[in-house]
Amino acid sequence: MAREYAENEIRPHTAAMDHEGVFRRDLIEKFFSQGFMSIDIPEAFGGSGGTFFMSVLAIEEFARVDASAAVIVDVQNTLVNNALARWGTDEQKKKFLPRLARDTVGAYALSEPNAGSDAFALETRAREDGGDYVLDGRKLWITNAKEAGLFILFATVNRELGYKGITAFLIEAGTPGFSVGKKEDKLGIRASSTCELLLDECRVPKSNVLGEVGKGYKVAIETLNEGRIGIAAQMTGVAPLPEGRRWLIEDHNLGLHLPPPPPRAGLPHRLPWGEGWGEGGT
Repeated sequence: MAREYAENEIRPHTAAMDHEGVFRRDLIEKFFSQGFMSIDIPEAFGGSGGTFFMSVLAIEEFARVDASAAVIVDVQNTLVNNALARWGTDEQKKKFLPRLARDTVGAYALSEPNAGSDAFALETRAREDGGDYVLDGRKLWITNAKEAGLFILFATVNRELGYKGITAFLIEAGTPGFSVGKKEDKLGIRASSTCELLLDECRVPKSNVLGEVGKGYKVAIETLNEGRIGIAAQMTGVAPLPEGRRWLIEDHNLGLHLPPPPPRAGLPHRLPWGEGWGEGGT
């Protein structure tokens, strides 16, 4: 289903979206209606009730025709939905999972100007104020930021505690003091938005803390461990693209002597079902 859908619905728009640097909103709406944005969200919350491995297969098939489409589906399923399902309270799941299944794009905001490779050197701060936390800081290189309605954002409640001060927050688009800034003009995967986030006295209720205060590092590490599998699926999908070969040999006659491409071997053929994901697919 994912391969046929990608060929018929995404491929005709790939070149134009990449040139314009904008992903079509109507395609994202179709991703929701077809269940690609909620693959392993339980049916009780409006999702497809699938498994993490099914998400990986869909990501790979989308990447065959458009890496931007793949990364949108990847972040939604392997990072945002995954983190909320694993760490969210019952009330958070009831509030946000149906929206993520229906029409709300999610984004995952960890990186900062001085916290890239050292992801836990966060400078975005969250100070306690009554029943809220007030956040100030800046995030960079956040995928899906332009389209997102919900952000999982990491800040520190006490920098002196190091990684033990890091806390994850659920922030909705439109929250006062929270805004999406500059969109990066990238060399590749251009239709996927990558933006900065700005927080200026952004007030977030304590009920929107994801997981425990000071345990955001666990949310980040465990989620990113599975998110990397999604990235690997993207690369597996992109690798055999025939367009690059045609460009090098047929269209530009560069005189390159490239070996014939190997037979395509998708992830299902490389890994036994369930290996690395457990019996439950997660």
